[in-house]
Amino acid sequence: MILVSFATKYKLLVSFATKYYYYVTMKNETDKTITDFSLENFIPYRLAVLAKSVSTAFSKTYAEHYGISISQWRVMAAIGRESNCTASSIVEHTAMDKVQVSRAVAGLIQMGVLKSKLDKNDRRNNVLSFTPQGQRIYNNIVPTGREFEEKLMSIMDSKELKTFDNLLKKLSSQVKKL
Repeated sequence: MILVSFATKYKLLVSFATKYYYYVTMKNETDKTITDFSLENFIPYRLAVLAKSVSTAFSKTYAEHYGISISQWRVMAAIGRESNCTASSIVEHTAMDKVQVSRAVAGLIQMGVLKSKLDKNDRRNNVLSFTPQGQRIYNNIVPTGREFEEKLMSIMDSKELKTFDNLLKKLSSQVKKL
């Protein structure tokens, strides 16, 4: 009987100690982690904001003059990279979703910038390419893009540019593993 009483008291003591540790120590650590969180210092957020800011700044060089959106420019850049490609290929290379690509392609076709024809090898797909007008617009935007990139990166010396490029490659590789 005394042994059962001791075991019960011991279980209560262990249970109390466990709960105390959780609620006082662990909870405080968790609370501290939560309260120390700052969105402005959260790397994924900072990268997203930077990417959006850069895209928006660059879009000023072509949006007003050509009436092309950021999504439409990305589609054009993908087609400039690989003429006669499919929307699926564009999705894969632009990090845009199917809906964004579809809307951008439809808008560019309507503007007379792209043409679409049935893929001879796979009748479920359409092959996209520039119209002569689309090729001219693309040819005008690319040098402007290179100038923009040069101005953007002009704050870094060659060593910093190489380091930055390596860091981007490392982050890209790491995110694929997550």
